Amino acid sequence: MGDIQQDLPELTHIAIVPTPGMGHLFPLIEFAKRLVVQHKFAITFIVPNDGTSSIGLQKKLLQSLPKPISSLFLPPISFDDLPTDSVIETRIELTLTRSLPALRQTLKALTESTRFVALVVDIFGPVAFDVAQEFGIPPYIFFPTTALVLSFFFYLPKLDAITSAEYGQLPEPIKLPGCVPVQGHDLFNPLHDRKSEPYKAFVHMTSRYNRASGILVNSFLDIEPGPFKALIERVHGNPPVYPVGPLIQTILSNGSDEPECLRWLDEQPKVSVIFVSFGSGGTLSQEQFTELASGLELSGQRFLWVIRTPNDKTSDGAFFTLKGNKSPFDYLPEGFLERTKDLGLVVDSWAPQVRVLAHDSTGGFLTHCGWNSTLESVVYGVPLVTWPLYAEQKMNAVLVGDEGLKVGLRVKKNEKGIVGREEISEYVKVLMEGEEGKLMRKRMNQLKESAKLALSHEGSSTKSLAEVAQIWENHKN
Repeated sequence: MGDIQQDLPELTHIAIVPTPGMGHLFPLIEFAKRLVVQHKFAITFIVPNDGTSSIGLQKKLLQSLPKPISSLFLPPISFDDLPTDSVIETRIELTLTRSLPALRQTLKALTESTRFVALVVDIFGPVAFDVAQEFGIPPYIFFPTTALVLSFFFYLPKLDAITSAEYGQLPEPIKLPGCVPVQGHDLFNPLHDRKSEPYKAFVHMTSRYNRASGILVNSFLDIEPGPFKALIERVHGNPPVYPVGPLIQTILSNGSDEPECLRWLDEQPKVSVIFVSFGSGGTLSQEQFTELASGLELSGQRFLWVIRTPNDKTSDGAFFTLKGNKSPFDYLPEGFLERTKDLGLVVDSWAPQVRVLAHDSTGGFLTHCGWNSTLESVVYGVPLVTWPLYAEQKMNAVLVGDEGLKVGLRVKKNEKGIVGREEISEYVKVLMEGEEGKLMRKRMNQLKESAKLALSHEGSSTKSLAEVAQIWENHKN
């Protein structure tokens, strides 16, 4: 294992430990690339193995990176003892917790030949702090979502101590320094049952955030000036915070072998297509899937829709589970593809999202509002219809919606928890044709320019990363 590092003795070495989920890995890869290119660091990814099919994709992705970035995969762990209905956050954190002995052994072997100046974990990673400190390595967090969510993480242990009610029953929204107010029902799913083990684990995890040597946030000053001001001034008693975003996937062209959806977009008028996708993990119930199909058809707008097999049990059904035996096309309303063949294109499970959002024909994005997807929309100036499903997506929807940036139109569910076809049609038409949609597009284009500026040579995020890099260089000497 040490051979990789011995080839690069003069470089400053960083270890990165991601938790499961491609959405966690993508921004960490971009972060690693930036450290290599701008600051001449060497990076070693040490990857916990949840035993799912995504590990193969992660290996392929990491092994394709340039040589100063290397990767090691820990032995797979088992979830056989977990209830089938255990929440996604529990499974993610347990993947790392159960991998700690292997992480310790790996770091012991690596540190015999290499001096690491930091161990960087992601949002669920504080459980690894003790292992880092055993080897004298300062622990840092790469926080892949918003300064708003980070502010809430620092506040949660206090909220837990001063509040007895369930958060969804709080009469007033939660107000944090510099942040848009957040209703209790918009918090992470595990926080809706305070007696549950996932809730207790979540509070314990956030209570460890103050032990980080620093936190790098995949956001930027101009999109969240209020939260960042409070965090940088350390009003929460928090460690140093560094905005380093927006770090999104790099566009990679396949040359002449272009996906069908990009060729189809080439034939559409500019800013005429709404892209519909719920990320790498999101799933809808069969009833909701049918309503969405009918709503897109009813809207009369051009659409590009990434579909997945419906799941009636959970909204994050694609995160850990394998694809079913049936094609998702089998669940579409009868005759839907024929009726909409001149209007839209439906693709199975995946599209090159960044390239779709960057395309001139894309004029809107109906999204689960994961932060990677939201940042990609900002970078390419595409306004949103927000349809949050799980994790921090509801909080992201609050940030980009009417209470915050005013670049996202949030869907509302009926008493059955369904968004009806007529409402879906209306949201799509407002975004693509309405005056409100035009104003949202204008505001999103302003954010696009701010994002570009943040990552420029003298930009706020570039300077912020350079500040951390200097700390790490000084730790080496």
